[in-house]
Amino acid sequence: MFYVYLLRSKMKNQLYIGSTKDLKRRVEEHNDGKEFSTKRFLPWELIYYEAFLEEKMARDREKKLKYHGNAIRELKKRLDLSSTIHLSKSTVYNNKGYGIKK
Repeated sequence: MFYVYLLRSKMKNQLYIGSTKDLKRRVEEHNDGKEFSTKRFLPWELIYYEAFLEEKMARDREKKLKYHGNAIRELKKRLDLSSTIHLSKSTVYNNKGYGIKK
């Protein structure tokens, strides 16, 4: 199985979206500070995940959540998350709101 997951920082107002084959190990890596993009927002809690049979399907869903604002907005609504919680990811946004990978 492959997973797309959503983490919420327990200390800051941040969310993180990622994908992995080993969900438990990956969450532990985030909380152990092994991931550069998430270590400044420790600790993290897993609040949502989706399981996929194929890696490509998981990667496509992860990209949709990260780079298509409506997808994450709808998920946040479904999970009843405040719109003031922000995504924490290594992406810079241009003046049109499109994500550009660093």
